[in-house]
Amino acid sequence: MTGTTAPLVLIVDDEPAQLTLLRHNLTAAGFRVATAQDGEEAVLAVAEQGPDVVLLDWMLPRLSGLEACRRIKATPEGRATAVIMVSARSEERDRVRGLDTGADDYITKPYSVAELVARVRANLRRVRPVSVGQVLEHGDIRLDAEAHRVSRDGTPLHLGPTEFRLLAAMMERPGKVWTREALLDRVWGREVYIDTRTVDVHVGRLRKALCARGGADPIRTVRGAGYAMG
Repeated sequence: MTGTTAPLVLIVDDEPAQLTLLRHNLTAAGFRVATAQDGEEAVLAVAEQGPDVVLLDWMLPRLSGLEACRRIKATPEGRATAVIMVSARSEERDRVRGLDTGADDYITKPYSVAELVARVRANLRRVRPVSVGQVLEHGDIRLDAEAHRVSRDGTPLHLGPTEFRLLAAMMERPGKVWTREALLDRVWGREVYIDTRTVDVHVGRLRKALCARGGADPIRTVRGAGYAMG
């Protein structure tokens, strides 16, 4: 996963053996993994952890996968998350029903792990393009994740790794207001404790680098909230 924190995949399944299998294979493929074992836990996990992709089993205790999907997609975090519905129901009407609840993709059991990983990567191209090496452009700023290069108006810019990850996060979702806590999770990861003021320091460095040769500051400070690109 080039130039940014590895994408987070939330696996929602009430079968421990299946959770273990998927966790192993997705971790081996380079993803961070979180798990939940029922629909209510899944909805809470999306709100708290902001995963990039959710693998959501249809048949779950407490709250079905369909209802969990509806609730997830009704939240701002959920709308920015790719939900892949996983089900043994293979008929067209079931697939349509799953997609109508807001699921972004639908995969039927039994499936190969290789296909599942491929589906995760395909959905990441939409919600987290930098993680799959796509080039992002915003105004006159161009970020090439594969080559780890940034330029503005054709002029190469030199960014440190943290500033690169900050820019990548904000360019993936122009206009989104990122809280300092959300940027900490995305850029540094949940496993690392860093004071939120550190975010301000690195945003300051990023601004300086982006404006070193002139041009308007593309990063907007939203008082009492955080930062946004554009």
